[in-house]
Amino acid sequence: MEPAAVAQTAIGAANADMSLWGLFLQAHFIVKFVMIGLVIASVWCWAIIVDKTMLYARTRRQMDRFEKVFWSGQSLEELYRSLANRPNTSMAAVFVAAMREWKRSFEGGGRAIGTLNQRIDKVLDVTIQRELERLETRLLVLATVGSAGPFIGLFGTVWGIMSSFQSIAASKNTSLAVVAPGIAEALFATALGLLAAIPAVIFYNKFASEVAKQGARLEGFADEFSAILSRQIDERA
Repeated sequence: MEPAAVAQTAIGAANADMSLWGLFLQAHFIVKFVMIGLVIASVWCWAIIVDKTMLYARTRRQMDRFEKVFWSGQSLEELYRSLANRPNTSMAAVFVAAMREWKRSFEGGGRAIGTLNQRIDKVLDVTIQRELERLETRLLVLATVGSAGPFIGLFGTVWGIMSSFQSIAASKNTSLAVVAPGIAEALFATALGLLAAIPAVIFYNKFASEVAKQGARLEGFADEFSAILSRQIDERA
């Protein structure tokens, strides 16, 4: 390549827009596709993070209110009637499911009372599992983005660097001013991958711990309530 052409190429590279938007516009179309996908994944993750943060905080408050009412000495029948049509929290749903099985057994003429404890325990387990599945909804998205995001960004970086090397070979110019813009475009994809993955991993671990705590709380309440019903069954037997 003629010295004048080399100088012109270097000047053009030096004048390249190195802003984030400029790096995106100058990137290869496959790298652009990767970047857009990572930005969408990041926005989706943050939407899930905000939604789950509000959900878990609301669920904790509802559990606190329900336990306060439950242990206040109010009649179980009255509490069941007030919640039967619309249990407003996970703990209330567990309570209503057990009470419904209890009432069905005694309203049906008291048949099979001997196995009522087992049926109530089964109903409690199924209801708790259903509530935990509701709390865990969309957490898999955070786990997937957290594990795959850096690799997707790395794919964009590798592709961008390959394109840069091809451009270098075509121009036959290894000047840093020529190489730097292409490398910066490629590394931008990795940065976006990490930007999506790091919050996803952090909040996935936080939310998984929160689900485990709320699950343990439901299990503890279910055991206590099962013991209460078991005593009443023994009294009626």
